Amino acid sequence: MTKLKKSDKDELLIALKELDLQKQEKNKLSAELIIARKELAFQRKEKGNRAAELGIANIELAFQDVEKGKRAAELGIANKELVFQNKVKGKRAAELVIANEEIIFQNNEKEKQEIEKKRT
Repeated sequence: MTKLKKSDKDELLIALKELDLQKQEKNKLSAELIIARKELAFQRKEKGNRAAELGIANIELAFQDVEKGKRAAELGIANKELVFQNKVKGKRAAELVIANEEIIFQNNEKEKQEIEKKRT
């Protein structure tokens, strides 16, 4: 084995220390990378969960939209029925007005007859 000079030994020690520092830095970066990968996996899982939740919410909204459409159709039919009933009610009211006028006329005629009967 060859003998090393003191300056060579010093350089070798410095290089070994530098190598050790680089190894420590590499280990730190490796640990950070592992943590980052775990965080990324967690975020991907959360993203998948959120996508599933949004899918369910979208299905629910579609269902509600269909129900809302059905309800709107029902209300449209009910509105037409109410319009029809209002027309019938209006006609019936007009008939009652005419009937009332006929009764008033008949009562007046009856009164006239009674007055005439009393005179004779």
